[in-house]
Amino acid sequence: MTSKELSKGKSFQNKATGWKYSVWARYLLFLFLVILFYVSLASKLLPERYDIQEGTRSEVDIAAPMQIPNTKATLKAQEEAAERVQPIFQIVQLRNENLMTTLLDRIDRLNQDDQISSQDKIDIYRDEIPQRQKDFVSNFINNNRKAGTYSETLLEEIRNVVQEQSYRIPEETYIKISRLTSEDIQEMKPVARDIVSRLMTDQISDATTARAKVAEMVSVSSLSKRTQREVVQELARLVVTSNRFYDEEGTKEAKVQARENTQTVYIKQGETLVAKGETITPEIYTLLDENDLLKNEVNYWPQLGLLMLSCLLSAAILMYIQQYSGTHFKYNNAQLLMLVLIFIITIVVMHVTAFIQTADRSYVGFLAPVAVGAMLIALLLDTSLAFVCSIIIGMLSSIILNTHQGQIFDFELGFFAVLVSFVAIFATYRASQRSTILKGAIMVCLFGSIAVFTLSLIDTGDWNRTTTLYGVGFAFAGGVLTAILVIGLMPFFETSFGILSALKLVELSNPNHPLLRKLLTETPGTYHHSVMVGNLSEAAAEAIGANGLLCRVGSYYHDIGKTKRPIYFIENQNNMENPHDSIDPKLSKSIIVAHARDGVEMQKDYKLPKPIRDIAEQHHGTTFLHYFYHKALRQAEEAGVEPDFTEEDFRYPGPKAQSKESAIVGIADSVEAAVRSLRKPTVEQVESMIEKIIKGRLDDHQFNDCDLTMRELDIVAKTLKETVMGIFHSRIEYPEEIKKPKPTSPEAG
Repeated sequence: MTSKELSKGKSFQNKATGWKYSVWARYLLFLFLVILFYVSLASKLLPERYDIQEGTRSEVDIAAPMQIPNTKATLKAQEEAAERVQPIFQIVQLRNENLMTTLLDRIDRLNQDDQISSQDKIDIYRDEIPQRQKDFVSNFINNNRKAGTYSETLLEEIRNVVQEQSYRIPEETYIKISRLTSEDIQEMKPVARDIVSRLMTDQISDATTARAKVAEMVSVSSLSKRTQREVVQELARLVVTSNRFYDEEGTKEAKVQARENTQTVYIKQGETLVAKGETITPEIYTLLDENDLLKNEVNYWPQLGLLMLSCLLSAAILMYIQQYSGTHFKYNNAQLLMLVLIFIITIVVMHVTAFIQTADRSYVGFLAPVAVGAMLIALLLDTSLAFVCSIIIGMLSSIILNTHQGQIFDFELGFFAVLVSFVAIFATYRASQRSTILKGAIMVCLFGSIAVFTLSLIDTGDWNRTTTLYGVGFAFAGGVLTAILVIGLMPFFETSFGILSALKLVELSNPNHPLLRKLLTETPGTYHHSVMVGNLSEAAAEAIGANGLLCRVGSYYHDIGKTKRPIYFIENQNNMENPHDSIDPKLSKSIIVAHARDGVEMQKDYKLPKPIRDIAEQHHGTTFLHYFYHKALRQAEEAGVEPDFTEEDFRYPGPKAQSKESAIVGIADSVEAAVRSLRKPTVEQVESMIEKIIKGRLDDHQFNDCDLTMRELDIVAKTLKETVMGIFHSRIEYPEEIKKPKPTSPEAG
C-alpha cells in the first residue's frame, strides 16, 4: 500500500470518527440536554394557557390536547420510508461456463486445421474471442427480451455493466492459444468450466473481484503445463462477468410499497400543535378554545426560569465531567450521546408514570423505575458520574411526578428517586454477572419500600394505611421494572455503541462458552497459547489505560480459526511431522492466513461482539510471512523458473490494527510465541526479542491505523517484559544467577 493510499485511508478514518472528539459536537450534545430538560419539565412548570388572537402568529409552541392526524408529517414519513428502501438487485445467471466450452471447442477445431497458418489463427482469435463474448451476452439479452423473463431496464443494465467491466486478453495469450494441442484443450475444458462455474455461484457485482481469484484457483488445479494454466486463467477472466445487477423497476416498486405501508402520523397528546410563528387560523383558534388553552395575558418569566433551571442542571453535568477529567476529556462524544439517551429513557418512563398518575393517586409515582438511569450510567459509563446524575434524576422526578398544586418539587418523590438510585449504584458496583442486576433490583425493591413506609410514618398529619400499602407495593414493583428495563436495554447500548461492558466480557470469558470449549478440546496447544496471550495483553493494556479485560477476552478468541485446521499450527503438532514440510509454500501461506478470517466467521456464527471479532481479524495486520516466502523463492530457484509471486502475496490480508487493544494483542501474540520457542530464555533475550517484535511491526507500519504513541509502546514493551519474566520465571535464566560466583555486568551473561 502506498503512502498516498495510507494517507487517504487515515483521512477517511478521521472523518468517520471526528465527531466523537469534536468540541462543537460535544457542546451541541449539552445544548440538546438543555433542550431535553426544558421540554420534559415544560408541561409541569409552564402555564398551560396562551394569550393569542385569531389571525395572529403564535409566539410560542403549543402542545396538542388530543390525537390529531398530521397530513404533512404522514407525507414526510412516506417519503422517508421510500428513501430507506435499499436498492433492489437481481441475480442473473448467464451460464458463463457454456461460453467457456464454446470458446475451447472453437479453439480445438481451428488449431486442428493445418490449412491455416499460425499467424492467421492468432488474428482470428484476436478478433473472434472477444466478439464471441459480446455475442454471448447479446444473445442472452435478446432471448430473455423475447421471453419476457426480465424487464427492459434490467436487461439494459446487464448490457451496460458487462460492457463496462469487460476484460481484455493480453496479446501474448493469443499466441499461446494457437499452440495448444487437442489433448491440451481436452484437459483444460473441465478445469476451465469448473473454475468459471464455481466463481459464478457467488453474487458478483464487480467482475474484477471475481477475476482476482482466478489465478489462485488455476494454480491449485490439475493442469500441469504452464501454457494451459495461463490460457485458462486469461479465458476465465474474459468469461467471468457480473451476475448481480441493479433492478431499477424493482426498486421503484419497493418504494411505492413502502409509501403505501406507512402508517398515518398523528399529533399525539403533548406534541406540538402550533409551532412558534405559525398563523392562528379559525380552525386552530376554535380547537384551542375548545380545549381551554387560551388566556388574555402572557407571562414570559416562567419560560426564562425553566430555561435557567435546565441550563443549571446541564451545567452541573458538564462541570463535573470537565473537573473530573482535568485537561484531558475522558469521555468521547459517542459516550455523551449515550448519556443523553439514558436521560431520555429515564425521563420518558417518568412521563409514562405521570400519565397514569392523578392527584388522588400520587403514590403511583413510586412505580416509576427512576433507578434505571443511574444503573445504566454506572454499568456503561462511570460510577462517580452515576452519583451526580442520580441527584439530577431525583430533581427531575420531584418535578415531573409532582401532583401537588402550588409547589414545584415533591420532596418525597425526589428523596425516593435519589435513594433508590444510590442503592442501585452501590449494588451494581463492579458488577461481573448479569445476576448482579437482579440483586441490585432486589435491593432497590427493599430500600424503596422501606423509604416509602418511613416517609408515610413521618407524615403523621396525613397517614393512611391503605395509601401506605399502595405506595410500598408500587415502590416494590418499580424495582422489578428497573431490573427488566436495565436487562433489556443493556444489549441495545452494547450493540448500538459498540460497548462491551464488563458484564458481557466476563460472560464471554467463561470456559464453558462453546467456542472456548471447542478450542480447549480440539486445539489444547492453541488454547494454552491464547490464555498466555490474554495474561500478557491484559497487563500491557492496563499499563497504558486501555481496556485490559477486552484484551484478555479478545485473546481467548483471537486464534479460534485454528480449530478448522489445527495440525497446521506448530503448538498443536505433538509428536508428529510438520505438514507444511510436504506442501507448497503458497498453500501453507493460504492455510496460515486463513485462520484469522475463519475465526471471524466462526465468531459471527456465535454472534460475538464486533470488538472481539476485530481483534481476531486485526491481530496479525498485514504482517509478512517470511518463512514461506523464502521457501517459495528457494523452490523457484531450484526449479529454475521465475517467481510468479511477490512479497505482497505472502502477507496477511489485514486490516491493520484499528484500536490499541487489537495492536496489543498482536504484539503479545508474537511475544508469547517467540518466548515459547526459546529453550532457556534469558532476561536479555526476552527484552531483545520484545523490542525486535515491536520495532519490526513499527517499521512495517502496522500501527498506522491505531492511536498508539511511542511512549505507550515503550510502556507496553516494559510491561510485557515484566509479565513474561513473571509467567516464565522458572524458565528464564537471570545473568546474576548464572554468574553468581563472579559478579559481572549483565551484558556478560
